[in-house]
Amino acid sequence: MPLKEKHMLRAASQTLEQMPHNLWIGLASSESEILEAQKLRYRVFCEELGARLQTKTPGVDRDVFDAHCQHLIVRDETKGRIVGTYRILTPEAARKVGSYYSETEFDLTRLQHLRERLVEVGRSCIDPEYRTGTVITLLWAGLSRFMHSNGYDYMMGCASVSMADGGHNAANLYRSLEEYMAPVEYHVFPRNPLPVEHLFTGAVADVPPLLKGYMRVGTQICGAPAWDPDFNTADLLILLNMARMNKRYAKHFSIL
Repeated sequence: MPLKEKHMLRAASQTLEQMPHNLWIGLASSESEILEAQKLRYRVFCEELGARLQTKTPGVDRDVFDAHCQHLIVRDETKGRIVGTYRILTPEAARKVGSYYSETEFDLTRLQHLRERLVEVGRSCIDPEYRTGTVITLLWAGLSRFMHSNGYDYMMGCASVSMADGGHNAANLYRSLEEYMAPVEYHVFPRNPLPVEHLFTGAVADVPPLLKGYMRVGTQICGAPAWDPDFNTADLLILLNMARMNKRYAKHFSIL
């Protein structure tokens, strides 16, 4: 959660040992680092992508879930700035806040049996100057390390598709993803469903780079998309079983 962005991923060809030494990856350890990550989120989601978010602090993307999340960040040590982030909501933290963020968009009843092992990620974004594949590779490596270090088995989040064209691409994309669908017993149900049957045109769909990356890693899609009017996106609930992660990527992201 995450996950509302576009044009942020190219196929990562570098190994982690080849990453620039000026980039640091880890969990935010201070309120100032969290605030900087939230400001980056605002710049990307609101100023760049046009999301309409209610925020009490101008220029800061913050909601009720933030205080319960851990914030994964990539920092350019040379320039002293945070250039990429994900937020992480553990099952323990979800109990404290009362739900996962995804539950504001989907009925997760069929995932109930996974909750004690299920981590939610979201609010993924990268500074426009750093969208070359390096930062997203570091972020995914950081997520992999977090999952394995803490013994969690499943990771979920909302993968977003722009509704700039009125939702036709999102509908066409959903209809083209049958091979990536989770078994029906893992399906979730959108609270505000995208009217796929009315928007589908049969045209070849444009797959957002980040979603394409998730599919390469081995994530599954848990049913029909929800429409998020605040971000003006169609959101797909994705689920990754860490034990079934594509072996090539599992090896790649476990070097960190």
